Amino acid sequence: MRYEDKYKLPKARVVGPIIGHSIVFIVIIAAIFIAMNIISDYVIDVRSEADREYVMRVAAQYERGTDSARDKATSTLVKDGHAYCVVDYNGKVLDSNGTITCKGYDATKNAFDTDSLNGMLTDAEEGTNAQEIHAVVLAMSDNKTFIADDMQGSVYNWNNFSKAFKNDPDKWNHLFSGTVGVAYWIGTPVNDATEILLVKAELTVHLKDYMYMLGGLIVAIVIAVVVFILLILGVVRNLNSNRKMRRVMFRDNIAPGRNWLWYVNTSQDIMSKKRNERKIYAVVELEFIKYRNFVLCHSVKEAEDLLKQVAKIITVKLRDEELCAHNGSSSLPLLLEVADEADARRRLEDIIGALIAIPTNYKLAFKAGVYLVNPANEKLASRHRRYVADMDLYYNNACTASMSIANGEAGIAFFDQKLVDEEKWISIVTERQQIAVNNQEFVVYYQPKYDPRTNELKGAEALIRWNTADMGLVPPSKFIPIFEDNGFITQIDDYMVSHIARDQRRWLNEGRKCVPISVNISRAHFSQPDLAEHICSMVDKEGAPRDLIEIELTESAFFDDENAMLATINKLKGYGFLVSMDDFGSGYSSLNSLKDMPLDILKLDAGFFRGSENNPRTEIVVSEALRLAKSLNMITVAEGVEEQSQVDFLAAEGCDMIQGYYYAKPMPREEYETRLPGGAPRQVYQAPVQQAAPVQQVYQAPVQQAAPVAYWACECGQTMNTGKFCGYCGKPMPVYQAPAVPQQPVVMAPVEAPVQSAAQAPVAPQAVFQEPVATQSVTEAPAAPPADPQV
Repeated sequence: MRYEDKYKLPKARVVGPIIGHSIVFIVIIAAIFIAMNIISDYVIDVRSEADREYVMRVAAQYERGTDSARDKATSTLVKDGHAYCVVDYNGKVLDSNGTITCKGYDATKNAFDTDSLNGMLTDAEEGTNAQEIHAVVLAMSDNKTFIADDMQGSVYNWNNFSKAFKNDPDKWNHLFSGTVGVAYWIGTPVNDATEILLVKAELTVHLKDYMYMLGGLIVAIVIAVVVFILLILGVVRNLNSNRKMRRVMFRDNIAPGRNWLWYVNTSQDIMSKKRNERKIYAVVELEFIKYRNFVLCHSVKEAEDLLKQVAKIITVKLRDEELCAHNGSSSLPLLLEVADEADARRRLEDIIGALIAIPTNYKLAFKAGVYLVNPANEKLASRHRRYVADMDLYYNNACTASMSIANGEAGIAFFDQKLVDEEKWISIVTERQQIAVNNQEFVVYYQPKYDPRTNELKGAEALIRWNTADMGLVPPSKFIPIFEDNGFITQIDDYMVSHIARDQRRWLNEGRKCVPISVNISRAHFSQPDLAEHICSMVDKEGAPRDLIEIELTESAFFDDENAMLATINKLKGYGFLVSMDDFGSGYSSLNSLKDMPLDILKLDAGFFRGSENNPRTEIVVSEALRLAKSLNMITVAEGVEEQSQVDFLAAEGCDMIQGYYYAKPMPREEYETRLPGGAPRQVYQAPVQQAAPVQQVYQAPVQQAAPVAYWACECGQTMNTGKFCGYCGKPMPVYQAPAVPQQPVVMAPVEAPVQSAAQAPVAPQAVFQEPVATQSVTEAPAAPPADPQV
């Protein structure tokens, strides 16, 4: 279906049908008269058949050529009371009897006028010479040519009949039983078509025949008129039905008769006019922000009444051929004639200013998306003779511009090519995302974390990059937000966890000393109830130690289901994973999160260190945040550090690790490997193959010791974790180091090993290599036993 037919409405056609019906009516009337004429000719032909045969017999006798035959023929005519005349092809009368009343006869010349004879006889061309008359005479050989009388006798007969009809008391009965005589002349060629024999006859017509014909004619005309009137009434009825249908189709409770269908059709009509193709039109989506909230707080009726008032105010501010309609719940499509973008903005600001001034206790807010249309340019681009405005596309562009305004914010936005490019890029990423995973196009980059006091590698963060053949290396900011919106981010999380575990396992097999690597898990993933088990299975499948995987949660994730988040964190810690909070300080509920969540690591957001040099307020906030984390036995990491002064400050404040460009940018796996120190291969605990009979065994976690906590103590009784001088009395403070506190062993619930095949031979369990985690203490039993116990 072509676009121009998408919103096409049936038109009420009036002029065309009326002209057509009138032509049909005229044709019918003409056909009736022609039919009546044919019938009349047929009646005359039938009535005159005997007279023609009579004249043909006389003509045959006249043509024998002898004088006696001619005399006998003419005597017969005289005896029968018929006037006659014989005319040569020059029009001269050779013989006659009785008064010649034939049309075209000139008594003074005793001859027929040539012009009159030409007009009198059919099938002859105009002319005055004898040869043409001769041709006419030859054409009369079919004996069907009737020559009119001079009408004196006919008029006389008709007058006599009229007088008798008026004086007849029983005239109506006699009307159908009477007859009328009409004089006429019958012509036939004689003497080898060199002469014409004209014989006067009288046609007797029964009046009832003509009365029947006249009655039929009247009935036919009446029927034709009635049909014509019915057709015209049908056209009028169709017009009214069309109007009613359009009223129904354009019906709207907010803007009566001005819904989306009306807006599209009327806009197309306006922009398709030749006189408007050089103008510029603004297709606008004006939206009442938080209209549904108004409905909830008030009522549907009050909200609709307010929208009606809005529509009326807008309509007052519109010019000729500008439109305002209603679409959806709170959207008002507009069509404005503007000079340029600045004029469109000014017009809309004026309209919105009038709307927010509506007296109400509710604070009104509106936003507008605008798409500017030049019909001449659009027509040129469409390459069609007839331009039909694609209002679906134009309004969609206006809505796209409106969506670029932050949710809940008021403002005016214009559609431009940048929005198109963004939407195309989203489409490209969405189409290629699964293919990229299947083809291993996503690569893992690592950014090291260093101890600022010893410059020793203590950890790393895994970051994703998209390496494409046609676009090169795509940064995560170009595709991660898209994956978060369409839900594909959960597959990316799985992809990253699997690849990090695989790399850790390989590095251990190569004899490298590995450090924990953190990977960010999106908040969308925490809606999965078995997330901890899912991560555990992926890591175990690759054979990597769980304590070398650090699960990062963004601060925004804590805004979701807190109970589900807490349960997942406890499971992850119970399975041996480290759990950290990323971007601490970028949100508004960080302290609540620290209070409720048993996290291991706290990462200070890079925003603390952007432009913070020589800013005492920033130093105070960072110092207190580090002190708070130490009080909660959490490892601290500072992100985005780029300056030496920041490193010195963080080292003095006791920050455990620094991640930033000062030490290293994110790097490919091969480059990161060069920073890993070598060492003895690390053995990983592997569950033994069990006997056929199921057995239960109790796993007991080894005793961990809390890392010693260093702090400064003063004679005045104050203790601080930073500084060498007391903040209260100003005296020097010796360093005091708390002893390590042994923790009670944690006994895990018994685990029932799966039943193995009886044919399998038992394998002795391998030795467990235990590497204590620095500054990590076990504070509670794991929520559930791991499938493959590791430390």
